[in-house]
Amino acid sequence: MQNGWCMNLRGRIVDHRIKRAACGAGLAAFIVVLSGCRLDTKGQDSILAAFQGPSVGDAALMAVDPYSADNRYKGTLIIGSQPFAGEELYMRLFLANINDPDPRVRIASMRAIANHGRPEHAPLLINGLSHPDALVRIEAARGLQRLYNEDAIDPLVIASKEPDLEKPEEPAETSAAVRVEAVDALGQYADDRCVQALVAALNDSDLAVNRAAQNSLRTLTGQDFGLSQRQWLDWYEDTKSPFANRAVYEYNAFSRPKKWYEHIPFVPPPPNEPTSSPNGYPLGGVK
Repeated sequence: MQNGWCMNLRGRIVDHRIKRAACGAGLAAFIVVLSGCRLDTKGQDSILAAFQGPSVGDAALMAVDPYSADNRYKGTLIIGSQPFAGEELYMRLFLANINDPDPRVRIASMRAIANHGRPEHAPLLINGLSHPDALVRIEAARGLQRLYNEDAIDPLVIASKEPDLEKPEEPAETSAAVRVEAVDALGQYADDRCVQALVAALNDSDLAVNRAAQNSLRTLTGQDFGLSQRQWLDWYEDTKSPFANRAVYEYNAFSRPKKWYEHIPFVPPPPNEPTSSPNGYPLGGVK
């Protein structure tokens, strides 16, 4: 059963790959990709393979390799970066791998779900906020920047809190890197709980958390009182419509310059993406 499902997955990916190559690179490039020209003695099968590593078709089998967590991680990461990965067949793979015992596979699955999922998938990322591995929690909080679901507010509020030495029993987040991502994610929700959490985060011991809280408050309110908790609280208590001037929330998108080999004809450019608002984000009433 698993082998048949894997082959079906691989077949669908290769089909997408061929169609995209034929349309985007022209007949000459298409012939080069399919010809299997061997460039060296290390097993590279095409010009693109020399620079890209495993093909997307091979990644389908890697992603379900029961013997290698490294393969599952790499395969899931490759498939999750494809524009067609939001189809049901691929989402089934991500939903299965998000429970993988290896944290790296979980991270790759969370990233794919955040990029291609829907608001109803947010609980899978919410669960990741309580994972013992800080890298998993970072990816979960970052993924929740891309999926709008109000069920995430309270978990994100907890993830934005720095531990209080005087109240060690209260739930909080020990990693400043997680708190930064959680504070950023709160900037999409016009909710009093978010404002209170963000004002509290202005007093975090980590400056990156302070700056992220300031940016989220600015997005939610259209105001900017810097890092002054007192000024933010005074304004918030005096205004009747704190979200009247809020701006559209947009998550941070991946972007990097081209590497030297990406200037070669037919080599794909960096997987840069435009910034956008979360899936399910309500634009009504937002300026």
